[in-house]
This record gives sequence, C-alpha cells and structure tokens, in this order.
Amino acid sequence: MATPVNSTTLPINSLIAQPSNPAAAASKSSDVGLNTFLQLLTAELQNQDPTAPQDPTASVTQLAQFQALSAQTNLASSFQSFTSNFGVMQASALLGKTVTANTGAAGTSGSTSTVTGTVASITVQNGQPFFTLNGSNGQPLTDNNGNPLLFSTQQIVGIGS
Repeated sequence: MATPVNSTTLPINSLIAQPSNPAAAASKSSDVGLNTFLQLLTAELQNQDPTAPQDPTASVTQLAQFQALSAQTNLASSFQSFTSNFGVMQASALLGKTVTANTGAAGTSGSTSTVTGTVASITVQNGQPFFTLNGSNGQPLTDNNGNPLLFSTQQIVGIGS
C-alpha cells in the first residue's frame, strides 16, 4: 500500500532556484543553506515508505556532508575577510609615502600615464583598498569634476619614502 502524499509538502523543484542564465547558476551553486537542506531532509523523511525506511547511515552521512560544506563556506568567507583586512593593513602602510601609480585602470590596454604624489587617505570599497594622492602642491589629485582620484594598489608602479 502506497503512502499518501501530504498536499502541504513542497515539491523539490520549488526548493531549488532555477536561474535564467548559466552564469547565475554557477554563482548560486553555493547558496544552498541550512533551511533548504532541512526542508529537503524533512520532505525525504515524510515521503519515505515506512515498510522500507531509509538506511539510517544515509541521514548521518548527509548531515556530515552538509556540516563539511557549511564549514568550507565559513572558511572561505573568513579567508575573504582576512585577505580584505590584510590588504587594507598593507595599504595603510602607504600613508605619507610617495607613490607613482598608473592613471589607467589596472590590466587595461591603452594609453596610460603615471602620476606621483603622497598617499593622503585610504578608503575601502567592496573589500578592496583604494588610496588618494596629494600632488607636489599638497592638493589632492582630482578628476575633471573635482572629485579625488582613487587608485587601487594594483596601479602602483613605484613607492618612495
């Protein structure tokens, strides 16, 4: 005799997001969280045949795999935070130093020039440190709108004292 399916249970397809583009699918692969895992496990247990229950070691194995995945995700997040903080600490050592930097974006091909100035401030955007330079006149180097130019540490081509 088959076990009736509870009409309030969610189909498994509703628990798994189906992004419309493949790039989003790749970025979503690590987004399965504890709640989704517990919903899947609950649905699996609710729908199993009571006369042929699931192997008890399978649940333990799944929980162990989820715990390992969770630990790996936490480690990756912690490492990303560490590298961001380390980059900011390294950039802060540039304060007051004379730096020569490319004016073009790092890694672009095209005409770039260099500017030299004293590192005046460090700012962090999206976990990445950027710095501003003061010219030889002591004034900040600015763009055409008068906003201070931000340079990434990847644009540095020379450091003085």
